Amino acid sequence: MQAKGIAKFIDHTALSAEKTEQDILRLCDEAVENGFFSVCINSCHIPLAKQKLQGSNVKICTVVGFPLGANLSSVKAFETTEAIKAGAQEIDMVINVGWIKSGKWDDVRSDIQAVLTACNGVPLKVILETCLLSKDEIVKACEICKALNVAFVKTSTGFNKGGATVEDVALMRQIVGTLGVKASGGIRDTQTALAMIKAGATRIGASAGIAIVHGLQTNSQGY
Repeated sequence: MQAKGIAKFIDHTALSAEKTEQDILRLCDEAVENGFFSVCINSCHIPLAKQKLQGSNVKICTVVGFPLGANLSSVKAFETTEAIKAGAQEIDMVINVGWIKSGKWDDVRSDIQAVLTACNGVPLKVILETCLLSKDEIVKACEICKALNVAFVKTSTGFNKGGATVEDVALMRQIVGTLGVKASGGIRDTQTALAMIKAGATRIGASAGIAIVHGLQTNSQGY
């Protein structure tokens, strides 16, 4: 796979609280220069990114209920609506892990449905936070997402005790069939990114997009 090919998998990400407007502008420039699929940013930065990315092919992705997923469903839905009004083209929502752990699967489904309805056709990725779930819980969450026909299931926020693993990505791919699978959290080099893609990931969420692409270029020149 060429560098340009892997770049198209990447949501170039900057979600930590201290990111400045200059950081976001730089992120947008890097996304355009490297041909990344999107920038993934907090919603307050959407208007800035929209202006910066005007005329480019780079999409704007934002997060909802981030990073805990414990907001009221109505708040997640409102956050989604406002983000899309501001210019978000993809929504990454955090599932309610506490409800999963409580066995409240109907509420988990309703929570996702509320955001999906608010998306009104805008692609929705559901972040499972796999490091906090058992394999059975990952399967059940994926089954709900598949039944609701969301665009993607996603491994992680990157803000918890663990990120994406090849094993979890492969399991998610097995359950969701043709839905997208986004691997995120701890993907910092080309080798890891390629392993996730091989396991079934169709999108990579990473703040290390530049290193991933440059690593691939360096490796390919060695053959």
